[in-house]
Amino acid sequence: MHVVVLGAGTMGHGIAQVSAMAGHDVWLRDIEREFVDDGLDAIEANLQGGVERDKVTEDEKAATLDRITGTTSLEDAVGDADIVIEAVPEQMEIKQETFEDVESHVADDAIIASNTSSLSLTEIASALDRPDRAVGLHFFNPVHIMELVEIVVAEQTSDRTVQRAHEFVEGIDRTPVEVTDSPGFASSRLGVALGVEAMRMVQEGVASPEDIDAAMELGYNHPQGPIALGDVVGLDVRLDILEHLREELGERFRPPQILKRKVRAGKLGKKTGEGFYVWEDGEIVGTSGDWGGE
Repeated sequence: MHVVVLGAGTMGHGIAQVSAMAGHDVWLRDIEREFVDDGLDAIEANLQGGVERDKVTEDEKAATLDRITGTTSLEDAVGDADIVIEAVPEQMEIKQETFEDVESHVADDAIIASNTSSLSLTEIASALDRPDRAVGLHFFNPVHIMELVEIVVAEQTSDRTVQRAHEFVEGIDRTPVEVTDSPGFASSRLGVALGVEAMRMVQEGVASPEDIDAAMELGYNHPQGPIALGDVVGLDVRLDILEHLREELGERFRPPQILKRKVRAGKLGKKTGEGFYVWEDGEIVGTSGDWGGE
């Protein structure tokens, strides 16, 4: 299968990696060569980590890298695609423009998928002349480790497209869950609800970020607490999702002031080195000093 991933960032290069590891020929496209190369370097680093942990062989690493082609040309990437998965910024206008551009170059039977975590797939798909081919494939970070993929069914999605989406997800050794297009789908809506309440508890001085996270990790067997997870996802991403869900579903998703302040200060979590925690080399080394008792 010829798989195309648009966007070589955290999600995009992860989707490209797992698709190539499953034996598919993959094109990874971004708008600047620097972004493409960064994505390819990240894939190689992930694979090397797998080799060092005896999860991946040297031959598997080499074969996976050989299956991935990086490019800045949309036309070259999608011309022979069986499935195109966009992982571009989480903005409706960009998503719709990407879908339109893809449709002008792909074959009639190609699936056009979105990795959106919260935007309306029905609205994204409306940009297509053939919206029946649109589907959501919501992967989770880090993609090469997380097993879940949400298959999001838009109002226009055909049964055949849904079937092919299931086949693709299962073929890359991931577990699909199917949801109807609705604000936040299933995973983002539930995950953000837990995360926003945890932030409110920090804001009110109920407990420290470490203790809230420990309670969920040790008491509920979560692999990572909701505060740390927000830092990993990106607090700006969390804020965007909350504002969208508030508009669609009401005040229970109102973003707390502590989150707004951190985003305004550029403290976006792991990717900037500080959010609710302080991060170095991808690891938590302390807690940010501006929380609690507010």
